Amino acid sequence: MAIIHHTTLKPTKVELLAGWLPTRPWYRGGAVPVLEKSGGFRLDDPKGEVGIEFMVATDTTSPERTAYLVPLTYRGAPLEGAEHALIGTMEHGVLGQRWVYDGCHDPVLVTELLSLIEGGAQAMAQSLSDTPDREVTRSYAGDPICLKDFRPEPTDDDQGTRLPAPHGTTLRLHRVLKPVPENPPLPAREAVGHVASGWRGPGDTRTRAVFMVLDTD
Repeated sequence: MAIIHHTTLKPTKVELLAGWLPTRPWYRGGAVPVLEKSGGFRLDDPKGEVGIEFMVATDTTSPERTAYLVPLTYRGAPLEGAEHALIGTMEHGVLGQRWVYDGCHDPVLVTELLSLIEGGAQAMAQSLSDTPDREVTRSYAGDPICLKDFRPEPTDDDQGTRLPAPHGTTLRLHRVLKPVPENPPLPAREAVGHVASGWRGPGDTRTRAVFMVLDTD
C-alpha cells in the first residue's frame, strides 16, 4: 500500500511537466502551457519501492482547456537504461530526492497497468492512502496476461503512446483526453480491454474519457 505524504515538492509536478510536455509529439499547445492538476489515480507497487501515478494535467491557456494523460513513476534512485524517459528530479519533503519518469518507459508501471486492465490490480485514490478509486472502470476479455520479464518499448506519435503488449496486443494511451458520455463503451471491436475515469472540469463539473485501450489492431 502506498502512503500519500502531504508535503512540499520542489519543483512541483506541474512545474516539471510545463517544461516537458511541449517536447512531446502529441502536445497540442503553445510554447509554455499553464497547467493545473485536474485528477487521476494511483496504482500500488507490490514491492513498495516505486510511486505510480496517472495524472490528468490540464492546459488552461485557451478556453478549450486541453487535458493530458501523464503516467508518472517516482523513484528513489535513477532507473537504469531510462535516461531518455527522465522528466526531471524533485525534492520531496519526506522522501528526499525523487527521480520522475514518463511511466510508459517504466516496467513497474506498465506491469501494474496491465494487471489493472486484467482485473488483478486496484486503482487507488490519487491523494488518499489506502483508498480505492471507484471512478476508475476497466474491462478485459482476453487470455491471461503473462508479464514475466516484460520490458516496455513505447512509441510516441501525434496520436499518443503505443506499447506492444502480450498475446499480440497493443496498449494505446490517449495522451490528449477526449470527453465521452458516462460509462463509455469500448471504442472499437478490436479492443479487448480498456481503462476509463474522470477528472475535474471548469467549476464543479466532472469530465470522463477513455484513458487507454488494449486492442489487437
